[in-house]
Amino acid sequence: MLIPSIDLMGGKVVQLVQGSRMALEFESFEPWVARFAKYPLVQLIDLDAALRQGDNRALVRQIAARLPCQVGGGIHSAEAARALLECGARAVILGSALVRNGRADVEFARELAQQIGVEKLVFALDSKGGKVTVAGWKEPTPVTALELMRALEPYCGGFLYTHVDTEGMMQGIPFAVVKELRAATSRRFIAAGGIRSREEVDALDAIQVDAVVGMAIYTGTMEA
Repeated sequence: MLIPSIDLMGGKVVQLVQGSRMALEFESFEPWVARFAKYPLVQLIDLDAALRQGDNRALVRQIAARLPCQVGGGIHSAEAARALLECGARAVILGSALVRNGRADVEFARELAQQIGVEKLVFALDSKGGKVTVAGWKEPTPVTALELMRALEPYCGGFLYTHVDTEGMMQGIPFAVVKELRAATSRRFIAAGGIRSREEVDALDAIQVDAVVGMAIYTGTMEA
């Protein structure tokens, strides 16, 4: 399944390269909401909240009320997750909050699962240089995506793996890496990071991996 993404920064829809360099920005989110309305799921990320430089919560609420979204960015508590679900999000994505002192925070994950419900939780595995990175992809950790996934699997409904090294570059995502991670979990698995074609989406779908696509759609490289 193809999942289009909407990334928000400064009240605009944006696309970044490797989470740092601005490549595209759009003042209005309306054309994208209309375009993505046909999809069963859209990924909505508040980049300002992820980077701890404010937030776009009002805009997130507007979009989540109109589109079926899984929402992420700066969610660090069960209360914050619940607030997003109450405003219309189908699921919430957590990443940085799940790593403490360089390892999986299993206790926090268990608490989230108890309070929110496993089926509403997607845990992010953001990998750069082979290691999980947090705080808006700015802080490296010593843990790998596979290690984090194995520790947290009982407490979420799915995993979102982002290959930061290729994010926004439209060079393709490393299929072998995704395939290994897919084989290591029975949970739903979603991949992102440089996906550039329908053929790639279809290849991922064939191994039961959903594909988040941003830059290829926004540049018109892939029809959506």
